[in-house]
Amino acid sequence: MQELKPQHNENATLIAAIDRLTAALEAQRSEASAPSQNLKGADAYVFDADAGTLRPVTHVSAPKLELLKGIDRAKRTLLDNTRRFAAGASANNALLWGARGMGKSTLIKAVHAAVVADGNTEGPALVEIHREDIASLPGLLGDLRQTDRTFIVFCDDLSFNNPDQDFKALKSVLEGGLEGRPENVIFYATSNRRHLLPRSMMEQESATGIHPNESMDETIALSDRFGLWLGFHPCNQDEYLSMIEGYLSIFGLKSNVDWRPAALEWAKTRGNRSGRTAWQFVVNVAGELGKRVAF
Repeated sequence: MQELKPQHNENATLIAAIDRLTAALEAQRSEASAPSQNLKGADAYVFDADAGTLRPVTHVSAPKLELLKGIDRAKRTLLDNTRRFAAGASANNALLWGARGMGKSTLIKAVHAAVVADGNTEGPALVEIHREDIASLPGLLGDLRQTDRTFIVFCDDLSFNNPDQDFKALKSVLEGGLEGRPENVIFYATSNRRHLLPRSMMEQESATGIHPNESMDETIALSDRFGLWLGFHPCNQDEYLSMIEGYLSIFGLKSNVDWRPAALEWAKTRGNRSGRTAWQFVVNVAGELGKRVAF
């Protein structure tokens, strides 16, 4: 029996080490399941799906709402919906779809900033989740449900790289499942297409309506589960020039030289007029003047 004693001591030491490791893992798991401890210091976060954590964003790049031209209806609708949500009233999930570069994601960030600036109390936090991490969305919302703060979960350029998994995750969020959607969370998404098809199927959708393919029906119907559909369309020449004029004014970039012919040529070389094209022209003007512009 005396010869077995060292082995017994080794086993006891190993068991004690396993117990300490288990306790440490449980502590980490408990901390991760209580995100409210770390969600009071910032107005915006980026969700890290691999780590299961929310990284605070100290500065959100977004212009003031009045600088967003040519999207007045979408601007009013999303602002009203977000203000109702921030006030504790009923509000809808929103899908912002349409032309590239017309300010879909910018509008979400600008509306959030405006609502945060509105109130005397802590406004909703903006949480960005990348489209590659949509499968993690139910888990994220489960964590946010436990907090006493409101959240706008935002996905830019939403589409499905893994249709089966991603589709089911988003469907459960929009429909709520057994528990229902958390009352303190609302979901905003942007897409260049009004029907949320897998990226490999996007080109099969017609430009004006639903493609008559039964295999797509369930996925197409997912967009119907958003309470708000806000369409964004290419801007006309007057709206494009108005965007530039607003930017030039706020950044003090105006001069005696007529910038309009150069702005129109800038859009012509890129083949479109949009808010993004307008901003790129303003950045170019600032560079020529030796200045720097940013939000």
